[in-house]
Amino acid sequence: MDKAKEKVQRFRAREQRILDAALELLLEHGEEKVTVEQIAERVDIGKGTIYKHFVSKTEIYMRLLMDYERALTDRLKSALAKAEQGDITAPARAYFESRMADPAKDRLFQRLEEKIIALNLAPEMIAELHAVRNSNASALNRVFERRMEQGLLKKVPAYYYYSAYWALVQGAVELYHSRSFADVIEDREGLMEFIMDVGVHIGDISGRRSEDTPESSGSNTGSSFG
Repeated sequence: MDKAKEKVQRFRAREQRILDAALELLLEHGEEKVTVEQIAERVDIGKGTIYKHFVSKTEIYMRLLMDYERALTDRLKSALAKAEQGDITAPARAYFESRMADPAKDRLFQRLEEKIIALNLAPEMIAELHAVRNSNASALNRVFERRMEQGLLKKVPAYYYYSAYWALVQGAVELYHSRSFADVIEDREGLMEFIMDVGVHIGDISGRRSEDTPESSGSNTGSSFG
């Protein structure tokens, strides 16, 4: 292998280890307690090496947020292709599966984004993140509009559906972590699957719901809520 290419590969691999370590620490300790020193120690590199990859801790966090949103983009692209082939609920499932597969991570990323915006720490990167998210929303909105034209969904402004998706996920993630409901919810994973199924079928007036039951959709997701 060319030495230059090998060097680039090592650099990228180390960068990914930094991101992975940062995420692990954030999930373990919360964003207020994680330091660059801790991340460096987890990766077993010097603190200075971190700054060869990222100018600040905020940039590390923004990369995690961007990677999360772009992973949803990739899943939506595949799901949109399936929708063209007749699997009309594929985009909705992709959205819910992506965001509800790991409630702890989704909740963490929501907090991170809100704090970064509130402190105006990375406006350009936030704008880039929102551009990716808006592109995903537009792709879903086109699906909603097409299904409404086909008489498969109740006719409302398309953004109602995207907003309802977002609200359902936010509520589900908070419910998953709620201490108030801890004694009430006996099967958190089953509840998340049920909420996902509700989301996938929001506004459905096609009469096809019986073809895609919670059991069948849940068995194919490969999601983990534990």
